[in-house]
This record gives sequence, structure tokens and C-alpha cells, in this order.
Amino acid sequence: MASSHSSPAVPQSKSSDAFFKKETDASKCFRPVQSLPDVCPKEPTGDPSNLCDSPSLVVDQHRWTIYHSKVNLPAALNDPRLAKRESDFFTKTWGVDFVDTEVTPSFYLPQITKEHFASYQQEITPREKIHEKCKNICPPKDTFDRTLLHTHDKSGTDLEQVPKIFMKPDFALEDSTTFNAVLPWSHFNTAGGKGNRDAASSKLLQEKLSHYLDIVEVNIAHQISLRSEAFFHAMTSQHELQDYLRKTSQAVKLLREKISKIDKVMCEGSLRVLRLSLTRNNCMKAYNKLKLMATVHQTQPTVQLLLSTSEFVGALDLIATTQEVLQQELQGIHSFRHLGSQLCELEKLIDKMMIAEFSTYARNDLNRPLEDDCQILEEERLVSLVFGLLKQRKLNFYEIYGDEMIITAKNIIKQCVVNTVSQIEEIDTEVVVKLADQMRMMNFPQWFDLLKDIFSKFTIFLKRIKATLNVIRSVVLLVLDKNQKTRDLEDTLQKDSAKDSAADTEVAYLTHEGMFISDAFGEGDLPSVAADTTSQRNVSPSSEPCSSDSVSEPECTTDSSSSKEQTSSSVTPGGVEILISDDMKLTDLELGKLANNIQDLLYNASDICHDRSVKFLMARAKDGFLEKLNSSEFVALSRLMEGFILDTEQICGRKSMSLRGALQSQANRFVNRFHEERKTKLSLLLDNERWKQAEVPAEFQDLVDSVSDGRISLPEKKAAAAEERKPNEFLIVEGQKYATVGTVLLLIRIILEYCQCVDNIPSITTDMLTRLSDLLKYFNSRSCQLVLGAGALQVVGLKTITTKNLALSSRCLQLIVHYIPVIRAHFEARLQPKQFSMLRHFDHITKDYHDHIAEISAKLVAIMDSLFDKLLSKYEVKAPVPSACFRNICKQMAKMHEAICDLLPEEQTQMLFLRINASYKLHLKRQLAHLNVVNDGGPQNGLVTADVAFYTGNLQALKGLNTLDLNMAEIWEQKR
Repeated sequence: MASSHSSPAVPQSKSSDAFFKKETDASKCFRPVQSLPDVCPKEPTGDPSNLCDSPSLVVDQHRWTIYHSKVNLPAALNDPRLAKRESDFFTKTWGVDFVDTEVTPSFYLPQITKEHFASYQQEITPREKIHEKCKNICPPKDTFDRTLLHTHDKSGTDLEQVPKIFMKPDFALEDSTTFNAVLPWSHFNTAGGKGNRDAASSKLLQEKLSHYLDIVEVNIAHQISLRSEAFFHAMTSQHELQDYLRKTSQAVKLLREKISKIDKVMCEGSLRVLRLSLTRNNCMKAYNKLKLMATVHQTQPTVQLLLSTSEFVGALDLIATTQEVLQQELQGIHSFRHLGSQLCELEKLIDKMMIAEFSTYARNDLNRPLEDDCQILEEERLVSLVFGLLKQRKLNFYEIYGDEMIITAKNIIKQCVVNTVSQIEEIDTEVVVKLADQMRMMNFPQWFDLLKDIFSKFTIFLKRIKATLNVIRSVVLLVLDKNQKTRDLEDTLQKDSAKDSAADTEVAYLTHEGMFISDAFGEGDLPSVAADTTSQRNVSPSSEPCSSDSVSEPECTTDSSSSKEQTSSSVTPGGVEILISDDMKLTDLELGKLANNIQDLLYNASDICHDRSVKFLMARAKDGFLEKLNSSEFVALSRLMEGFILDTEQICGRKSMSLRGALQSQANRFVNRFHEERKTKLSLLLDNERWKQAEVPAEFQDLVDSVSDGRISLPEKKAAAAEERKPNEFLIVEGQKYATVGTVLLLIRIILEYCQCVDNIPSITTDMLTRLSDLLKYFNSRSCQLVLGAGALQVVGLKTITTKNLALSSRCLQLIVHYIPVIRAHFEARLQPKQFSMLRHFDHITKDYHDHIAEISAKLVAIMDSLFDKLLSKYEVKAPVPSACFRNICKQMAKMHEAICDLLPEEQTQMLFLRINASYKLHLKRQLAHLNVVNDGGPQNGLVTADVAFYTGNLQALKGLNTLDLNMAEIWEQKR
């Protein structure tokens, strides 16, 4: 049956047009015996054509070649792990994903394209055309013998008579089903009366099987006859093959003997050296591994030793390095299976210890004696703590320092109060228990000294906080700067690696092609990367190998690879050098936010000191103590508080508004009280003023002189000099004499007090300007009520308001008006540009004063006008000359001049009498017109002319009026 599946002797075509080769002679098909290939190929001489293509047992015994390519095909095709048959047998060895995996193109195989077959197509195309022509010209020849075909068809027909069961590949009589199908038991059953029939059927079955056997044998013989030539050729080749194999076996035996001798002489010693070297390296690796395990085993004692000296950063670095070694170098070591969790717990314990240590440090730093020493307490310890907290991402540690600042600020005030109270004998601490009550029992000097002490302690306190926070912030900024430099370095390395990879690829390609690098590049053109790589990886041949007692090269590599942290040295502002590692897992945003929070903590420290100071002030101000201070005391308090505020702003770099607001609030209360006291004082002075000229003491003259020199301030009192100098009758201001009343002198002093208070307390400038404006308006309105309004008759009890009172009031108003521009300039120099609009109050006051002065002048003219009206209405033109009417008028004019000439300056006196003269001429002209007296040269005209001459002579005879142009011709009606 096996022969039925073999190929026929004559090839069969798949189509009727196929060509068939003629049978060749067997002797011509026999190949002569070739000699065995040389198992020891020649050494390469540089010519690729001389190299042997056959395998070499010496060269290729450890290298995979195509001759190792053998596989168990059924095992490859039948994978028991698959539910169904896969399309590729490679999944047996390489996994079920092999078919779906994208295979990387081989580096050793060229890319085949259509261009590679271009020459072949050009060569084969003409042949194909000739072949097609031959097919069309020559019809196919029927080389088969009809008889042979008939016989073959007949044998095929006979073979079809054999049942198909005998043709199955799994035919086996051991199978009961197959056996029953071939030999049914019904043919062998002899029971009953059917024995003869069963015997006949059995004989028929035997003949049938014999017939099948004959058919098969005939077909086998037919097939053998068809392939007899090939069979005999195979038998002949078998003998030749045996001879060939025998010679090959002898050659192989001889070769193996030679190889064995070569192995003993040349290879055995070298291989033994290699094995010993490999063993030594393995032993060294095992020793290094054990040494590393011993080092890791000492981690916990070393960490405890570091913690005992507060080396938190070193302990954390050691834990991190050990964790990395456990995960990389010592992964899977059974004895260290619990060490990782123990180190994690130890790290959590270090976190708690660092927080507690930082809290202790903050408490010790802030509670040191507050002296002028602002040195940082244990700066190295602080830097270590901050660096450790940053390493563990404990970014809220500054809040601990902030809480300690609040507690310390309270304790500073409490301690200062206790120290001051203990030095005052008048305060019995056993009777008065509360510190606030004890503080309220102090007088102003004692309380002022206490406040000064508190402010000085707070200043040192803030300087100390600033120094500490600067160190903390510098550490944070150094870490931030390190992160930025590391990022820049990584960017640079990435750019360099992109350039180096191209050179590495080119060198690898040249090496693969069998070329030496020196053949491809000149000595000066060698890639720098290749040189650097070689210098880094190669060890000097002259260097001695690592001994067993020293750290070997693999160990060094392990240590360097296990810890990827790179450190850089930085120096804090205090001169402490720190090492910053690259394992800080903090972003630039987090570090920047932390630096800002630390800066805000310094601002909060200033706010805390100001808030505690405000509470201290409010505790003392409960009984109205601050409102009862006089000007000098409040000015001293204000200057002290302003100095402290400026000091804190200079230290912390930001304004704190709580203490400034409290000072402003107290200043407003002080201004209100200050203004009310002086307004009340001025009101009392005006109510008691009799409007008579007062003598000017020397101190007031000095006060006015100091203002004239440009200094608006109260001069120091000189008691001895004041007793020697007598008071003056007039107040001399810039060469002019001012007759004043006592109220105005005191008012000038009050005005200067306002100005000096503004110099002492700049924050109340606007309030003082408003209050001073109110005071000046009050004086103007009140003096108008008392003099022009005749209120002094009822208030003081004057009998009448004389012209002298009016002139004196006008001169006092002029004195105030003289100083208003000076006051305005003083306030303008101390106001902000946006506050200049408030200066309009002085313009309004000046206008009001000028209007008041004009009203007084008009009042004086009105007095004389009523007198002229009364006297001239009775005037008659008759003898004697001068008439009694003109005598009375001249008398009243002389009294008026006598009353005001010493009070008003000469120019104002002349202007006033010109106005009075104009009123006189108006009334006289009206009376002359009533009397029908005209300027005709008659007797009546002569009488009037004589009276007018008398009036003119008397008026010009008065002091300062001799040059006055009276123009008396206006009394006559002009002729038309």
C-alpha cells in the first residue's frame, strides 16, 4: 500500500499540453562518488572565494548553523494547549501571540524589491516567448502506450473492488469494530442446522480475501515493474552510499582523534583558565552580595545612632538608600522580607521626631533672653531640620513656628509687666493680684518706661525671627534653585544624547560590517562619544584586580547604581554648607508657595507684635488714662509708637496697620480733647474780654519774632529774662505795630500750639487743620457778635461800644489775617498732594476776616455819618463864623481821630477819614441845596466858605492828615 502513494516513474503533467522528458539511461543518471569535504577548513587568507562553505567541527561546534535546524514536526503541529489547530506551528515554542506579534526586520537581510528581479525578468522573457511559440507549433505527443493505459485502467478498476476499510491508514485488526467488519462472526457460528451453510460462507469469505490479496499483489507487481529501473538504481546507489559512509566514518574517527589531541594540547588549559576566572568572578559577586547584605543588616543600628545625634537627614538618606538596595540588588532575599516595612515604620517615627524637634527648637529660639544679640540659635541644627522636613514633604512646619511666636509675644508683655511692677514699691502685688490692675496703678512716666521696654523687646524679638526665617527661606530657595539647575542639565543631556546616538549607530554599523573604526574614520575624526564610552568602560590593563579584602568593581557598580541620588553643595547666608540631593520630590510651585508662606510668617510676626501692643494700650486706656494726657505726654507717646512702627516696617518690610490704627484712634481722641479745651478756653477769654488795648509781654513778642524767622514753634520759657524785660504797648510784627487785646495774644499762642502738634504728630495733620479752621471761624464769629453785635454790653457789662473798641477789634482781625498765609504754608508742607483741597478752608477764613474788617470800617463811617446828619440838618448860614455846627463837627472829628490814630496805621486812618469826609460833603451839599445857597460869591456863599475853611483847617491839623486831599469844591452844585 505504501507503494501506491509513491510517484510514478514517468512524470505526469497537469494539463494535456505538458511536455514530458524522455527516459534516460540509468548509467547516465548515476552520480560518481565525490570525496568528503574537508572538515578542517582553510584559514582565511583575505580572499572570500577561498573560504569553505561546509561546516567545520572546530570552528562551528559552539555556533548555531543551518545544520542545527531540525524539529519534531508532529510536536510542532500538534499543540495540546490550543483549543483548535492554529495556522502556524511556531506557536508551539514561541507562544500563542507569535502570529500577532510584529517581527522586527532583520538587520542582516537586505530589503528585496522588484528591482532585484529586473535582470532575471529580462533574461527569462525571451525564453518564455520561444516556449510559447513551440507550444503552438508542435502538438503534444501521446507517449503512452494504449495498452499500458488500458492495463493501468484495468488495474485501477480491479483495485476498486477492494473494500475501502483495507485502505484506511488506521487499519488494525486489534480493533474489535474493524475485526468484526472484516471477519463477521456470523460466518463462524456452527450452532443449529446451519453448519453446512456457514462453512460455505466461511470458504467464500476466504476466497474473497484471497482475491483481494491477489488484486493488491498484482497492482504492487505492476507498480514495481513500472519503477524497476529506479529500484535497481536505488539498490546500486545503496551500495555506493554504504562505501561512502564507511569512508566518512573513518575520516570522522581520524578527525576526532586529531581534535582530541588538539583539545588536550591547546584548549583544555585555556578553558580551565576561563572556568576558573568565571568561578572567581562568581565567588567575588557572592562575596560582594554578602558584604552588601551585612551592610544592609547594620542599617537599623546606624539609623538609631544617627537619630541619637539628631542627624535626621543622614538617617533618611540611609533609609532611602537601603530601601532602593532592597528593591533592586537584594530583591527576593528571604531574611530581609520584613526589613522594608520596618524601615517604613522607622521613617514615620523620624517624621514625628523631626516635628517634635522643630517645635522644641522654635520654643528654645524664641524664649531666649531678649538681649541685643540676634545670633541664630544652632544654625546647623536648624538647616538639618528644615532640610529633613522638606525631604519628607512636611511643608506645614512653619505653622509650628507661628504658634510659638504668638505664645512668646504674650509672654514678653507679661514678663515686662512683672519686672516693672516688682520695682515699684507703691504697688502691693498681694492686694492687687491681676497684672492689668497692677499696670493701671502706674503713673505715666512708669507706664511710658514699661511701654518703651516692651517695644525694645519686640524689636529684638522681630530681628531674631527675621534671622531664623531668612535661614529657613534660604534653604527652600536653594532647593528650588537646585531643581531648576537639574532640569536645565537634563535638557542639555537630552540634546547631547540625541547627537551621540547618531554616532553610536554609525559605529555599530561599521563594526557589524567587519570594518575597523580606524579604517572608516581618521584618527582625528573618531567620534567623541565612542572615545568617551571606551574610556569609561575599559579598565586599565595594568590595574590590579580587586582583592578579597577590598571593595570590588561589581560592588562599586552596585553602590553607584543602587543610589541614584546626586548631591551638590550649597551655602546658606549664615555660612553653613549643606548638601542637596536630587531626591527632593518637590515641585517648583510647592517650593515657591512655601517660600512665600515663610515671608508671610515674618509679616505675621510684625502683626502679632502690633496686636499685642494694641491690647496693652487698650488695657491701660480703659479708665480714660490716655485721654487725660497733656500735649507733651501724648506727643512723647506718639513719637515712641511711631518709632516702633517704623522699626518694624524696616525689619519686616511691610506696614502693619493695627498699632497705627490704634495710634490714629487715640490721636483723634486727643485732637478732639485738645480742640475742645482750647475752644473752651477761647470762649471764656472772649466772654471776659473788655476790648481794651493790652500790654504785650516779652514772651509773646519772642513768640512772634520766632514765627517771623520761619520757625512755627513755641519757644522755651526764660523766666529770668522775662522778669527783667518790661511789657510793650504794641506787638511788633515785621516792623508794624499792632494794638491787640489779651485774647488775641493767647489766640496766637493757641494757633502755634496747633502747628507744633502737627509737627509732633504728623498723622493728625488733616484733623488739626479742620479743628484750627473751626477755631478761627469761631473767633471771627464770636468777636463779631461781641463788638459789632454789641454782645459785650450784656456779657461783659460795657456801657457802650466805642470807636476805640471797633478800631481795636479791626486791628486784632488784621493781625490774625497776617498769620493765615504762614499757617497755610505750614500745613501745606505737611499734607499729601491729594489733600491740598483742604487748604481752601484758609481762603474762606481770609475772606470772612476781610469782610469783618470791612464791616467795622463801615461801622465807623456810619457813626460819623449819623452825626453829620444830625448836626448838619440844623445848620443855618448866618454869623458868627465859624458856626456852632462846624465847631461840634470838628470836635467830633478830633475825638474820632484821637480814638483810632494810635490803633490803626496811618494809611488806614487816612482812608477812613477820606470816607468820613465824603460822607460829610454829601450831607453838607444836601443841606446847602435845601437852604438854596449857591456858589455865586454872595454873602451866604462867603459864610459857608468861611465855615468850610475852618473845617478844612482843623481836619488837616490832625496827626497824619495834613496831606489829605479833601476836595471841598464838591459841596456846590455844578452849573449846567
